Formats: sequence, structure tokens, C-alpha cells
Amino acid sequence: MDWNQTWLSPLVRDTEVTRAARRKSSHKKGAFPLAQDETPGTSTTPARPLLRQTPGSLLKQTFTPRSALRNPDVSAILGTGSRTPRFFNTPRTKGSLSMNLDDSDWTNSLYPSPLSGLVDTSFTEDVSMSALMLKEDDPGEAASLGLFPDFLQSYLRHASTDVFDLLEEYEALCQDKVSMLQKMVLRSAPGQQNSSKTVSITWLLQQEMVTWRLITSLYRYNTLIHSTAYELVVVFSLEMPTESEKAVMEQFFQKGNMVRQSQLVVDWLESIAKDEIGDFSDNIEYYAKSVYWENTLHTLKLRRNQSSGGFSRPLVTELDPDAPIRQKRPLADLDREDDTRLLKNLFNLIRAGMTDEAQRLCKRCGQAWRAATLEGWKLYHDPNINGGFKGIVQPKLKILFCFVLLYQEQFNKYERAIYAALSGNLKQLLPVCESWEDTVWAYFRVMVDTLVEQEICSSGLGSEELEELPREFLETNWTLEKVFEELQATESKRVLDATKEHYHLIQKLVILGDLDGLLEEFNDWLGRSTALPAHLLRFMSHLVLFYRSLGMQLKVEVCVDVLKAYTSLLVKEKQVDLIAFYVSHLPADMAVSQYAQFLEEVTETEQRKHCLGLATQAGLDVAAITKTVVETIRERDTDEFAHHDLTPALDTATTVEDQQKIDVIDWLVFDPAQRAEALKQSNAIMRKFLASKKHDAAKMVFAKVPEDSMREIYRQWEEQGMDTPLPAEEENAIREHLCIRAYLEAHEAFNEWFKHMNCPPVKPTAPAQAKFTEKVAHEMKEAEYKIEYENWQGRLGALTEDVKERIYNVLLFVDGGWMVDVREDTEEDSERSHQMTLLRRLCLPMMSFLLLTVLQRTEHHQENLRLADIITSDQHRLYEVFSKDELQKFLQKMRESSLLLLDKGLDPLGYEIQP
Repeated sequence: MDWNQTWLSPLVRDTEVTRAARRKSSHKKGAFPLAQDETPGTSTTPARPLLRQTPGSLLKQTFTPRSALRNPDVSAILGTGSRTPRFFNTPRTKGSLSMNLDDSDWTNSLYPSPLSGLVDTSFTEDVSMSALMLKEDDPGEAASLGLFPDFLQSYLRHASTDVFDLLEEYEALCQDKVSMLQKMVLRSAPGQQNSSKTVSITWLLQQEMVTWRLITSLYRYNTLIHSTAYELVVVFSLEMPTESEKAVMEQFFQKGNMVRQSQLVVDWLESIAKDEIGDFSDNIEYYAKSVYWENTLHTLKLRRNQSSGGFSRPLVTELDPDAPIRQKRPLADLDREDDTRLLKNLFNLIRAGMTDEAQRLCKRCGQAWRAATLEGWKLYHDPNINGGFKGIVQPKLKILFCFVLLYQEQFNKYERAIYAALSGNLKQLLPVCESWEDTVWAYFRVMVDTLVEQEICSSGLGSEELEELPREFLETNWTLEKVFEELQATESKRVLDATKEHYHLIQKLVILGDLDGLLEEFNDWLGRSTALPAHLLRFMSHLVLFYRSLGMQLKVEVCVDVLKAYTSLLVKEKQVDLIAFYVSHLPADMAVSQYAQFLEEVTETEQRKHCLGLATQAGLDVAAITKTVVETIRERDTDEFAHHDLTPALDTATTVEDQQKIDVIDWLVFDPAQRAEALKQSNAIMRKFLASKKHDAAKMVFAKVPEDSMREIYRQWEEQGMDTPLPAEEENAIREHLCIRAYLEAHEAFNEWFKHMNCPPVKPTAPAQAKFTEKVAHEMKEAEYKIEYENWQGRLGALTEDVKERIYNVLLFVDGGWMVDVREDTEEDSERSHQMTLLRRLCLPMMSFLLLTVLQRTEHHQENLRLADIITSDQHRLYEVFSKDELQKFLQKMRESSLLLLDKGLDPLGYEIQP
């Protein structure tokens, strides 16, 4: 294994060491036969020469994170389940730990190999997917993106039924994703940056998983204790006699909220340790199976059979459990190594709440005496004894014994920690607590033990003749807040740094039930410049939704900020199908603006329809959203209405920004009920385009509005059973739409006339000194030219009449004039009124000059002069829309026409001069 120690990651390296240990172990199994009918001590097992080169790495416990366990059994604390703290065995699932102590295979069933999970069917299914993901910059993030839709689907399935089933499914989703990411890490090359990112994502999801477990445990129990059935159970139990420590503690847990909650926290932390305890069954193969300290025994036997000459290392001469301490002599090196590993594994089992399994391990390794010492943690109860008997003195004796034992420095630190955990001695327990979870578990476990012993003593069940318990045990005034205050004062830098991590802060505040503090933390995180991890934001959002579902009073502003940040993240990650649901949980006004902001970037037609469908399903105000989208994009243009020049330019180019304004109208045409709004918004956009001489852009907007829009508006009004006229706002929008259509048709007619007018047929010229054949060809071309010219003239006349008619339709628009509202009983819209007035001043003079151009170029000078009568008439009052310069230019055009008429022998108005 030395050749690859330099490049293997820690996780893979430990796995390789475990494989090596397993191979060595397979060669040793024949050396320790233990038949089912054999009893310990019937034979002496020789020393293990092959183990003298035991790798030092085997002394380190290999932990493979696991999450196969469900939430801790809350009913155990009530006494309704099979487990009660400190006096009932850990409940077992079917087929898990029901074997006898002598079963040689029990460790394999209890601790499956960390690699065994990699050979299931999901392994082969994930290989191609993971191989592809490992090529990405952040494969962990890519692989975990499925959690976003999965969480939403879970919420939709369970939010209206059982909210705690929802939390359990959240935990299961995280668990599945963690398992998949762990496989990816194992298959990735060590040291790769993307592998380290995947490890970070895995840790985040592990923390989220156990946090959901904590929340489920605490709030499920809080819901239970507030139920009527539970209150009846408590009243009944408090009336029962308390002749045993078990009965005293049952009542204590039923009436004491803090001790109940503390025990739930202990159970939760122990469940995390169960997930992470790993597989040490291969190391157990190095322990003696018949007697303990077999190597020491073997050495002593050899020395007794050999001569006393030569140097020999001093060892214990007796093999009772107290011999090393009493004689102050060491054991054989291999036995000391075995003891060190055994004690660490025993502590890990106790840390995971598996004290019964720790006793099994002691018996399996020939240390039944040590298994007996682990029995003292249980409280006394005999259901066959009624009345008069106050219990036994075992708990206090146990505590006193452990407090004396724990201060003996000769004992291994893990041995001291084992009995410290069973006796509530925090000082001796903390040195082996390396993580935040271990340290919090130590505090809460000691707090529960202290509170329980104090209750037992106050109940009078203890023996008065016994020496009092240590002062530090009885006088400690524990509270949940004090635990975390002590945690902040720890000397461990690793634990202190861990207290600042996001999930540990969340777990702390959830345990304390400080929702205001939790939301303050959320607010602080959102206010920082550093972006929060995506999965943390997802967790925060779903936690807020969970608390809302319970009807809890929360700070509305912070909840809104959390959901708003999450929706922004979903937009960034292009999680299109999820956005509408979370936006729907924002206040109505904010929901409209947030979803509209998202829709601004959606350009594909089918995708737009899909997004509007999702908004409808989520209960959003689709009409308000689409209106907001259109108005936002429409108002991005900061250009003011400008008085364009009077040159007959055909058009101004359409920009990319203009195209966005054109396409945005599509949002309003999907739903027929929004046709009126489509007319209003399209009118507003076209007003801007007309003011900028962007006639092509205005035509494209006009084409976006369905032709049946006006008919549809009237139909919807009639379907509502309204006999009155349309509302003034809708009727004015329809009239404005017709005004714009008349203007665009006139402009289009002029463009067509202008192009035709400037493309007459070219008269062929006769070649000089042409030959006969060339003359014949020229005559034929002249004949063709005459035909083409006549056709051109005819087409020009038709176009001239058409353009004159359409321009007059604009200049003489019915019912008050072009761009003038008929109905005035509407809410005042000063911007629209200003734009329409300005458009009259911009477009009507332009139309007049276009008509002058047509009439002059086609030599209709007399009709040109009659246009002046229309402009100056008091009926139409068109002269009011002309500026002074425009009137001067118009009069100049009139003068030119009059001069041309005089040249033709007519009077200045085009009439024949009377003799």
C-alpha cells in the first residue's frame, strides 16, 4: 500500500487500507476456530506472529457516512415504544440484531461493508452518468440539481396531507443524493478540483438531511404533546404510584419539556453517529474470541516453560481486569493495540446510542466483565413488585464509582470517556469529542443524566445512607441556552469554527426553538456579499414554507426575502418549471413583479405559453403579470417624443431593442380575455414608433394583434350580459387602434406610390446611322415602351387615387379627428393624452405634405390648392396642428402650384380665365 499513499485521497486511502486489512483477516480466520458448542477458555490461542507488523493506520477508525436510518423513535420517550432513555434496550428492526451473542457472523450483519453498497444495481446505472458529470467543472452541483424539482414534487404531494411525511421525504431525497455523490467521489481521480467540489456538496446535503431529521423529531413530538390523547395519558400516569426509578423517570419525561427535548436531541445526534459509524468488523477479527489479552497469556506461558535466563520485558503476571493498574505493569504490545481499538469502537457504539451492541462486542471479544460494567447505565424497575420497595442503590453507586475511576490517569482516554458518558461526567467526556456533533451530544447527554438523577433523588427513592453524589453532578443548573453558551467557550478550534457553519447555526436555533433568531440569521446571510450555496437557499425556503404550514408567527419580511432570493436562484439556474410555485408564496404585488421579471427573458413562443400555464396553475395573476412584462419592456426606451423632420423619408431602421418591444405583445395574445389589454399596450408601443418614424416597426406591432380582437372584445362584453356600451377605456383603445391603422395604411400607400412614381419605363433611344435591322428592332422596342408606359400610367393613376383616399381618411378622420378620443368619461391618463396630442402635431402635417407631393408630382395642382381649404376650415381645424414653419412651407407649396397653373393659362386657383 505504500506506493499509492501519496496520491490517494483520504477517503479512498482508508478504503484501500480496509481492503488490505480484510485480506489479512481472511488468512487469519482459520487460526481462531470457535464452534457453536465451544465455550470460552477451553483452549489457548497462540500468539499472532503475523500481526506484529500491524499497519498503524488500522488503529484509525474508518468512517463511511451512512444515512440508512430513519428518524429516532420519539415514542420511546413517552414510554409507549420499546425504548426509554437509560433503562430500555435500543429497538431493533426486523432481522437486524436478533441473533445470539455467540453468532460469529453478527458483526457483518450489524456493520455492512462500506464498499458493499457499491455493487448494487444502481451502481451500473450510475456509471455512465457519473463518468459524464466528472468531466464538468462542478459535477456535484450538476448531479444534485435534481433536488430542486424533487423537493417541489414532494411538497405538492404532501403539503395538504401530513406535513411530517413531507419532512421524512425531504430527508430521504437528501439521503439518496448523498449516496449517489459518494459513489461519484469514490470513482473520481483523487485530488481533482471538481472532486473536492463534489465532496463539499455532499457535506452540505448530509447536513441538510440530518437537519430535516432534527426538525421532524422535535416538531412531531411537540405536535403530539399538545394533543388531547397525550394530555389524558399524562394525567393518568401522574396518578400512578412511583415505586421504581423507571416510573419516576416516565413521569419526569412526561411533565418535563426540557428533559424531553434534550433527550430528542441526544437521540438525533446518536442517529447521526449511527449513520457514520462505518464498518470495523474487519478490525474485530484481530481481537481474541475466547479469552482477552491472549498475547500476554501466550507470552507468560512461554516464559514459564522456558529457562529464566536472558532479558525479558516486564509484563503483568496476573490477568484479572485490574492487574495492569494494580501491578503497574504493561500488557503485551498487541493486546494493548487490541484494547485501544476495542475501547475506541466501544465508545463509538455508545456515542451512537448502541450500548447493547457495545456489550455484545465485549462478550464477543472475551471481556464479559467489561460488558457487565456497561450495564450500570440502566435504571431499576421490577413490574412484579408493588408498593413499599423504593428501588436499589445501583445508580448512585455507579456514578460514584465512575467519578472515582475517571480521574485515574492510567486508564485509556476512550475508557474514561465510555464511563464518563454513562455517568454524566462532562470533563472526562469532552477530550474525545472532536466534532461539533460529538461535543453537543456530550453536553446534552450529561444534562439529561443530571436532570434524571436529580429527579430520582428528589423523589426519595435513593438510599439515605449512601454518600451524596458529587457536587458538580448535582449542583449544575442546566438549560438549553447554557449548553450552547458553553459550546462557544470551548478550547477546540475545530468545534469553535463549526459553531459558525450555516447548518450548525440552524440546528442550534431549531433546538432552542428560537424562530426569530433563526430568521435573523437568514436575514444576515442574505445581506452578505457572498452568495449562499444553492442547496442552502433551497433548504431555507422549504423550511420557511414548513413553518408557515404549521401556522407559526414568522417575520414576514425575512420570509419574503428568503423566497425572493430562492426564486432569483431558480431563474439563474433556468429551473423554469419551478419558479411559478415559489413566486406564488410571495405577496401579490411582489409575485407579479418577480414573475414578470423572469418572463422578460423568455422569448420562444411555446416556452412562453408553458410559463403562463404554470403561472395559472400556481394561482398567479396572469393578466397583471403579462401587463407588467409589456409595460416594463415598453418603458425601457428613455427617448422622448421628438418632432421629426418633414422630409418624405420612407422609414427609420428597426433596432434590436425595437424588436423586443414588438415581440413582447405576444404575451397578451395567448389569452383571448386579454385582447383589450393587447390593444392598449400595442397602441402605446406604436405611438412611440410613429413619433420616431419607425413605421415598419409599428406595422410589425400592428400585425401582432389578432384581426378579430375588436370583435372578441365586443363578444366578451355581450357574454357578460351587459346592455350598456363598452367601457370608455376599451372604446377609446379601439378607436386609437383604428386611427393607427388608417395612418399606417396611408403611409404604406404613399410608399408604394413613391416607388412606382420613381420607376417609370425607360424610353428607348434610336441608334445613330442604324441599319435596317436595327431600325426594325428600335421600332419594336418603342411599341413595347408605349404599352409599358400606358400600363405604368394606369397603375400610377390607381395608386394616386388610393393614396389620396387613404391620406384623406387620416386628415378627415370621423368623429372629431385623428387620434382624438370620443369618450371622455375615463380615468385621466396624462401621458397618453400628451402623446396623442403630440402625434397629431407630428403626423398630420406629415400626411399633408405627403399628399402635396403626390398632387404636385401628378400635376393635380388645382386639387392641391383645395387642400388648403381643408387645412384652414373651422370644421376640422387642422391648422392648429401646424407649426409656424410648417405653415410657411405649406404656403410655399401652394405658391408653386399657383405659378404652375398660371403657366398653363389658368388663374391662380386653377380655374379658366374668363375673357
